[in-house]
Amino acid sequence: MGTVAVHGLCKSFGKVQALDGVTLDVPDGSFFVVLGPSGAGKTTTLRAIAGLEKLDAGSVHLDGRDATGDAPAARDLAMVFQSYALYPRRTAYENIASPLRARRCSSSEIAAAVEQMSSLLHIERLLQRRPAQMSGGEMQRVALARALVRRPRAFLMDEPLTNLDLKLRVEMRTELTRIHRSLGATFVYVTNDQVEAMSMADRVAVLKEGKVQQVGTPTEVYERPANQWVAGFVGSPRISLLACRAEGDRLVGEGWTLPRPRWTTAEDGRPLLLGLRAEDLSVEQRGDASLPGELYGLEPLGDRTVVDVRVGTEILKVKARPTVTGTPGERLHVTVDLDRAHLFDAGTGLALSEAGR
Repeated sequence: MGTVAVHGLCKSFGKVQALDGVTLDVPDGSFFVVLGPSGAGKTTTLRAIAGLEKLDAGSVHLDGRDATGDAPAARDLAMVFQSYALYPRRTAYENIASPLRARRCSSSEIAAAVEQMSSLLHIERLLQRRPAQMSGGEMQRVALARALVRRPRAFLMDEPLTNLDLKLRVEMRTELTRIHRSLGATFVYVTNDQVEAMSMADRVAVLKEGKVQQVGTPTEVYERPANQWVAGFVGSPRISLLACRAEGDRLVGEGWTLPRPRWTTAEDGRPLLLGLRAEDLSVEQRGDASLPGELYGLEPLGDRTVVDVRVGTEILKVKARPTVTGTPGERLHVTVDLDRAHLFDAGTGLALSEAGR
């Protein structure tokens, strides 16, 4: 078993409210990612689960048992940090074996466990090297092996890939998901990188200023964001937002109108924000679901070109074919896939009901 549940976590540091009622339920065997910007309370949440922070309020349950008052050592959780935290004078083998030696395991048990983990992480050739003889990616693999070899109740990972270059980060994302599938263990993974969250997680919790904004699968968080902030934080390029209001069967904005999406029930005159993702727009005019604008700029990215289009006072980003060209200032139309558009209340930022989709 490896279930982790936290309820109503509150923690302040002076006048800063780091956690404000955080509640999360992590199923056994899941890859659960806590996503948010710097200062959202991600690491504090992880430290609270590990018992490294004294909470102002709230509880931590491990495998259904209240562990709020337990010491960190009694919680049977393994942590992987952004810094590798390896013993510099010990070989990789000795670093990986250290938690097992602390448990007074036999030499044969230690050798078998280190061999298994080094094979799983493809670091057999590193076992006799010390940290100074390894690259950043190699040290991170050794740090992972040291955590994994314990077979704890759950693994807590605090931005473990941040210090790696882009190529290694991509490789390690794949490796971590493979390791998770192989072990079937519970991973609680903290990151501010939405690509890591979307590519690795079974479920994602999005935090902002110590509050949970939304919990769901990566697809749910991306396709059905709970509010304007989540929609803007998840996705690249960022979602475009256009102020508008509902009038009969139309949405009316500054210098434009669109057919009202069939799934929305917004009352007439209500101030709204229309959210449009770059992949749901096209610079090829089709039908009447189009916005008049002018070309603001082009961002060639090799496999595609991001077209910046000024509509009123806002800039829409449109993913287009790499062959698209144009001159800034020229008039064009942006076609909108209204079935994939988002509507938010302009006052509260909350997503409008999409039950009809």
